Amino acid sequence: MPVDPLKIAMLSVHSCPVGNLGAKDTGGMSVYIRELARELGEQGHSVDVYTRAHDPRDRQIYALGQNARLIHLEAGEVEDIHKLIVYSYLPNFACNLENFRKQNCLRYDLVFSHYWLSGLVGEYLQQWWNVPHITMFHTLGAVKNAIGIGEDEPELRLEAERHLARNCHHIIAPTEKEKEELILHYGALPERIGVVPCGVNLQQFKPMDKEIAKRQVGFSNDKVILFVGRIEPLKGIDQLLKAMPHLQNIRGLRLVIIGGDEHSQYEMERLQRLSSDLHIQDSATFLGLIKHEQLPCFYSAADACVIPSYYESFGLVALESLACGTPVVTTDVGDLKSIIRQGETGYVVIDNTPQRLANKIALLLSKPNYDTRSALSIRASINGFSWSKIAEAITRESRMVLANYLTLVA
Repeated sequence: MPVDPLKIAMLSVHSCPVGNLGAKDTGGMSVYIRELARELGEQGHSVDVYTRAHDPRDRQIYALGQNARLIHLEAGEVEDIHKLIVYSYLPNFACNLENFRKQNCLRYDLVFSHYWLSGLVGEYLQQWWNVPHITMFHTLGAVKNAIGIGEDEPELRLEAERHLARNCHHIIAPTEKEKEELILHYGALPERIGVVPCGVNLQQFKPMDKEIAKRQVGFSNDKVILFVGRIEPLKGIDQLLKAMPHLQNIRGLRLVIIGGDEHSQYEMERLQRLSSDLHIQDSATFLGLIKHEQLPCFYSAADACVIPSYYESFGLVALESLACGTPVVTTDVGDLKSIIRQGETGYVVIDNTPQRLANKIALLLSKPNYDTRSALSIRASINGFSWSKIAEAITRESRMVLANYLTLVA
């Protein structure tokens, strides 16, 4: 018997999924939402992603792919505002979403919210529509505060996450580690947590000839170490910079740092001062924001991609790098310990001390140049993380939640 396609209202209130990746509030979550919505649409489901209007130049509706679209709704000034200010506009956002739904005669089977701010809107909609609410946190405030790097997350966030973890119908966690953290910090019920990893676009991220890629990005004669991500203390970029002097015997070594916008200018300046203090300013290049579609060329040009983070919910950058055939050195964050094949596709270190990072980077760079065969072998290690497989897993979780909910309300 054929199964009806799902109609999903997806929420990303504070962060636009087509925003500038690597900016303050635009990172792996935006990639996740955009790619998952597109793939669910390809598989025949209907997905509307709702986000707050933040730029007057944006249209209200953008197509993300077949059966998937992004919808901007006004809530407060149509400009970039701090996410804690967004909190005060959540009831307004929910009302405007409901008005849009009514005006367009839309009906949804479930709400899938992303991040705690969206989760609070999801609660309104769940009650108004009498449908189940699935949420995904992407990062946890309690874990960030326990690590103690950068600014503390406010109690408002911790209370909201605790409330959502205990009261929404289902949580998607990208790793078993996050499932354990949800139970430990917030008292979430284990049976209400489904573990589904993040994915990677294998059509977009694929190996290029390394020498050609190096020429295209302007680092033809260099051994390239690559960092991709937001510019913030939790990412451990300062530790990577401090690792560079330990690698000074490697000729032509260049560290390329991608990410950052005007909101991360203070941290960027701090890191640039640090590179000067370490006398590596000539071999550390800060490129700022790079368009997502250009990243495969940088990954392919790199000899190693390094993730020196103190905390990652999953570690999407590692998947992108491996899909391009480039090995990864990473701290033990997210699910990377089970993804990286030690000594084959990279190394996982227990922490981001500069000497440990440098040792594993040096080990990777001492190996013979990666040829096409080795790049394809590295890529093959993450074939199970295609977005089509992830979307299928999310669909199974969604149907289970919907069936349980219909049984309860019957």
